[in-house]
Amino acid sequence: MNVFALIGPSGTGKSHRASLLAYQEGIEHILDDGLLIKGSQVLAGFSAKRETTRMGATKRAIFHDPEQAREVREKIKTVSPKNLLILGISQRMVEHICERLDLPYPIQIFHIEDIASPEEIARAVKTREKENRHVIPIPTFAIEKDFKGFLLDPIKALFLSKIHSPSPPHALEHSIVRPLYSTLGNYFISAHVIDQIAAHTAEEEKEILRARRSSLVSTNNGMILNMDVVLKLGEENIPCLLKRSQKKIKENLEYYTGFQVCEVNITARRIVTDLDQHKQKKAGK
Repeated sequence: MNVFALIGPSGTGKSHRASLLAYQEGIEHILDDGLLIKGSQVLAGFSAKRETTRMGATKRAIFHDPEQAREVREKIKTVSPKNLLILGISQRMVEHICERLDLPYPIQIFHIEDIASPEEIARAVKTREKENRHVIPIPTFAIEKDFKGFLLDPIKALFLSKIHSPSPPHALEHSIVRPLYSTLGNYFISAHVIDQIAAHTAEEEKEILRARRSSLVSTNNGMILNMDVVLKLGEENIPCLLKRSQKKIKENLEYYTGFQVCEVNITARRIVTDLDQHKQKKAGK
C-alpha cells in the first residue's frame, strides 16, 4: 500500500481540497478526522466533528480510541487499498495515525500550500474563525443520518489543479458542518434572545402584527419552536404567509445562533380587521 499525506494547519482547507488531490493522484481512499472514506461513502470510523469538545475531536482524529482504531484497521485490511491519503495538521500527527493503524509511513507528503493559493488559504481560515464551518469531503446525503442536530449543508466546488496544470476543472460535492464544539469554546444563547430573533423576523411581514413564542423544545435533532401570531386581515393568502414566515425564522435562527432548527410551528391565534384596529385606537384615547 502506498500512503500519501496532506498537511496543513487547522482551518486552511485541507478537507475541502482532499478529494481533488486524491482524484488527481489516483487515490481512492482518504483518512480524514477519524473517518475512512471512499468516494461518497464512509467505510469506517467516527467523525471528530461529532465530538462536543476540542480535546475529544483531537483524540478522534488521531484514533486514540482503541475500538475506533481497531474498526478502521480491520476495514483497511478488508478493502486493501492500493493508495491511501491521510490528512493531518503536521507530519508527526500523520505518523502517529500510521502507527495507530499499522500503516506504512507516507511515501509523499503534500502541503496545503502546494494545492491552494495564499488567498484561498486565508479565505478558508477566515471562514473557520468567523463561522466555525468545517468541510467533510463527501456529499451531504451520505452523512446526514450521522449528523442529526448539526448545521449541515451541501457545497459544490469547481477546482482547477495547481499541481497538474493545465488541466480541465473538476467538480466535487462536499458537506459543510458546524461541529458541536466551537473555536470560541462553549457558548449559550438565552431563550429570550431566540424569542427576539424569531418575533422580529415574523413581524417583518406587514400582515403579522404580533408574534410570541408559546414553547421552545430542545431535542437531539435540534430545537423546535412553537409561535403564536396575530394577523391583520388582508389580501395575502394566510397559509402562504405563514409558510414564508416559517422559512425566514428558521434561516435567521440558524444563521445568528449556529443552532440546528428542526421545526418552526406557527399558529394564527387571531385575525383582526381595520375596524378592530380603529376600535382599539379609540379605546386607547
